[in-house]
Amino acid sequence: MRNTLVLNASYEPLSTVSLQRAVVLVLQEKAEIEQAHPLRAVRATGLSVPVPKVIRLRRYVRVPFRQRAAWSRRGVLVRDQHLCAYCGRRATTVDHLVPRSRGGADSWLNTVAACAEDNQRKADRTPEQAGMVLLRRPFEPTPQASLMLALGLRAGEAAELAQWLPQPAAA
Repeated sequence: MRNTLVLNASYEPLSTVSLQRAVVLVLQEKAEIEQAHPLRAVRATGLSVPVPKVIRLRRYVRVPFRQRAAWSRRGVLVRDQHLCAYCGRRATTVDHLVPRSRGGADSWLNTVAACAEDNQRKADRTPEQAGMVLLRRPFEPTPQASLMLALGLRAGEAAELAQWLPQPAAA
């Protein structure tokens, strides 16, 4: 099941949460469902809640302005679509281009998603030292892009949530 988009009380996109967390927020009356799956519901004894796609918090949450997306292992895997940067197979680990033992940081530009085999083959070396070529260069996503990636939307699904998401700036 995909994540649920969380809006602030002012309808600004804040983050994503799991289906379970979204239902708990609704049941605790901390959030309201703004958009739900039309044919799906979470059922319990004497209770049925539509499966939320978008929820809105009832109280405004003050969020400091964030110019950069926070780095995380999960974020790197999502950014790289769970595809190995070396071979293109399914990635389950995060590889540091400059190993941490050599001063490499946990940062968007120093990490890529990798399959376990390629991560072990590269070991404590740079890709150049290991004779490995990156299929794509790492990049730092914008906070808005990282929110879109966290939602895990397929090509046609973005239109369903378009009214709730920030629109890209016109060039």
